[in-house]
Amino acid sequence: MRHVRRRIVRRATRLAAVGGLLLGGGMVTQAAMASETPTTSAVAGDAARSVAGTGADLVEELGTARTAGTWVDSRGRPVVAVTDETTAAAVREAGAEAKVVGHSMNELKKATATLRSAPRVAGTAWMMDYKSNQVVVRADRTVSSSDWAELTKVASGIGSFVRMERTSGAFTTRLNGARPILSTGGRCSAGFNVTNGSNDFILTAGHCGPTGAAWFADAQGDREVGRTVASTFPGGDFSLVQYASGDAGEGADVVAIGDGNGVRITGVGDAAVGQRVFRSGSTTGLRDGEVTGLDATVNYPEGTVSGLIETDVCAESGDSGGPLFSEGIALGITSGGSGDCTTGGTTFFQPVTKALAQLGVQLIVAAPSGAAGDGASSAPSDGGAQPSSSPTQAAVAPGGASPGSTTPVTGGFDGSTLVSRLTDPRNIGPGLLVIAGSLVALVATRYIRAEQDRKAYQRYYSATWG
Repeated sequence: MRHVRRRIVRRATRLAAVGGLLLGGGMVTQAAMASETPTTSAVAGDAARSVAGTGADLVEELGTARTAGTWVDSRGRPVVAVTDETTAAAVREAGAEAKVVGHSMNELKKATATLRSAPRVAGTAWMMDYKSNQVVVRADRTVSSSDWAELTKVASGIGSFVRMERTSGAFTTRLNGARPILSTGGRCSAGFNVTNGSNDFILTAGHCGPTGAAWFADAQGDREVGRTVASTFPGGDFSLVQYASGDAGEGADVVAIGDGNGVRITGVGDAAVGQRVFRSGSTTGLRDGEVTGLDATVNYPEGTVSGLIETDVCAESGDSGGPLFSEGIALGITSGGSGDCTTGGTTFFQPVTKALAQLGVQLIVAAPSGAAGDGASSAPSDGGAQPSSSPTQAAVAPGGASPGSTTPVTGGFDGSTLVSRLTDPRNIGPGLLVIAGSLVALVATRYIRAEQDRKAYQRYYSATWG
């Protein structure tokens, strides 16, 4: 235990230095500009990231046999669930709060593994509730009484720390930003811009469309955004849409939040229970709430997705794929949930860090704030955004977080069509006669495919959203 205490007590000094900042910090208004000098709330955000990181670090140091998760309390302090008083003393010595519980993380994970091995029931979900030291199993209104009885029997065999709940809504993917992207499958929301160093992509939800799906920026299908080149669903819920031009363009580090404004994304990290977060989508715009659970499993009608972030943020159809963030840190992309933004509900998000790791891409982020010495608007010398793969947490007391530094949205999807590019006089050269036949065939093929996509989409749109 001594060697653990020596490693974690060093963090107590950092906690003492930032602790007084966590109780303040106001909400950054949407009218704020990225060029403004960072305020106290920005400093508080940096401080809170250290606090959240400390909770996760303590769990890692102490191990899953003696801990059962961590969260941020209402005053922005990290709390670690532990199984004995000796471990609790080590946590308190490091400057964090400790809560002694009856079940370790190993026991909670064993319970979820048992649930996962049971016969799959669409319309159910479960997650580990760190604060209550329970595994919460939920069933929506589509689950029959007999299926619910069978699942309850499985839960009873695990132990009393499995809590069963019924919900009034239905767990669905939010198909149909957070700007809208449209295809024959419906409407989704753009998530974050990412890059592999050669090409740029949109990171969005996997259930939005399979590999090869074409995406447009308008309902008429005249402005092609790109095509899905990689997709994972079910299991996970993420996909890559490669820009038709290969380049995300100006404003690649900004996600839209409505009214012509966007939030600059400065990094990527993992969510923390109790963290205040913000979600943006093409249907309901900017919404906020709190992270209520991690490593959630949802049995959608289309398949099972695991490892999700659970929140009490609302979402509706068309918000799928939209970004989840806090203090400018990218956290997740919208997967699905229940309820709506009138009555409230539960929404699940695919963690960005896991998606980036599996896809082998990096988030495109704004330059570090100190790069040019002018605060949040700083940019690299070449004027572009930077890729980032370094995880940083952004947990803030529920009342003290902001979306991040905001700025007008100046970028956008490339609206040029293939025909306009091919007929641009600047692209006509001496070899035009030689390749004319090939170009005609290419244009005809692409036109027929695009026309089919447009008509199919218009039929779908008029039936579901018209």
